Amino acid sequence: MWLTYAKRAALTVIVFLVVVSIALVLLWRDRPSLGLIDWPAPSIASAANSDAVTVTWLGVTTLLFDDGETQILIDGFFSRPTVADILLRLPVDNDAPKINYAMNEFRMRRLAAIIPVHSHFDHVMDVGAIANRSSASILGSESTAQVARGAGVPEDQITVVGPDDSFEFGNFRVTLRPVGHAPIGWRGSVPLDGVIAEPLSPPQPISAWRMGGSFTVIIEHPQGTALIQGSAAYRKYRLQDIAADVVFLGVSQLNSLGRNYAELYWQHTVTATGSHSVYPIHFDDFTQPFGEVVLPPKFIDNFETTAEWLEEFRRRWDSDTSLFMPEFGKPIAIFSQPASES
Repeated sequence: MWLTYAKRAALTVIVFLVVVSIALVLLWRDRPSLGLIDWPAPSIASAANSDAVTVTWLGVTTLLFDDGETQILIDGFFSRPTVADILLRLPVDNDAPKINYAMNEFRMRRLAAIIPVHSHFDHVMDVGAIANRSSASILGSESTAQVARGAGVPEDQITVVGPDDSFEFGNFRVTLRPVGHAPIGWRGSVPLDGVIAEPLSPPQPISAWRMGGSFTVIIEHPQGTALIQGSAAYRKYRLQDIAADVVFLGVSQLNSLGRNYAELYWQHTVTATGSHSVYPIHFDDFTQPFGEVVLPPKFIDNFETTAEWLEEFRRRWDSDTSLFMPEFGKPIAIFSQPASES
């Protein structure tokens, strides 16, 4: 009798685990398609506009600015921990071959500065390795500085910034304004909040990279002004004195924060700055290999809904503004865009 009950219980557990596994697989595969986002194509740089300031999107929020003389890198995330690494909290390390490939493939030979928007692993993980392969300065919070120190970056290449500090690199002027991180954690918390208090040397679990302070990055150039908001956070009226031509708008898990929050985020970031062009960033699944752009599963972040909201906000508040979808690895001439489609 006891053995019969034990066998039934074991069978029940096995069936339950099989059903759960199948459900998780189906949920993981249920992803929106980028092909459903019907936005105009950006102006890809060519010989005809070789003097243009370009931005190359390299996944998540990694952006390479280039005016032909000077390069600025926002974030630096080429090593891609897997889902298993993240869920099991396994130690992860910089992917040296991938970093070498990315820097060579995208010709990062005039890199003057590396500027992480904050110190989570998907923004700052590789900045030390990149700085050690160049003479670029790293600008950011004290937590970002500890990531750089852990990688052995010389102290004279590390700058801890203060509120609204500005720096000049060639014809670029860069200003960092403190801003919060989107409250996308449990019950409106910030995931992996806190600071990195000592030099961080990989390998480490991703939880070692704490947020550490977040910035809105403003990049001015004689050709125009770009604003980068890496996390979907805003401060009311904080950007009203900034006239930005282009906004790179972080939208990771914006869908989970609700439509009202998303609309306020748009108003205080896009409408406030009067930009003519908006590029969503941080919409892709950062567990995919570098170079593969796939949207996250819908149960994690439904970008299809987010895109519908952004289009609605554009029509309501900024009909002269255009939404563009960046293409991985293709340099965009950001200050010479097609006419808006209102």
